[in-house]
Amino acid sequence: MNNKQLEEQMIENYKREEHMMILVFAQWCINHGLDPAALYHSAYPEQPNNEALEKALELTVPKEEAGEVPDDTLLGVLSLFGNEELAFIVTQEIDKRPKRAR
Repeated sequence: MNNKQLEEQMIENYKREEHMMILVFAQWCINHGLDPAALYHSAYPEQPNNEALEKALELTVPKEEAGEVPDDTLLGVLSLFGNEELAFIVTQEIDKRPKRAR
């Protein structure tokens, strides 16, 4: 495998993992009755609609069918991808919950 192929494979892996991160975020929002697009827009008001988020929303399931997405898992994944602004908004939403619901 030459350098160009390796670079392309790394980019593809990153994109795949980034899509997984977006899906985890979207499902976490659904599980907590939150609008993923609205939270994303709160974190990144200058960005237009996120196509990857729109595609991820098509893959989410109703919260009754979904597995739990722990808060720490979501925050860790967001941090891995440098989405600190979104992690901040998510943390604010977590803090709004009654203590026993956390």
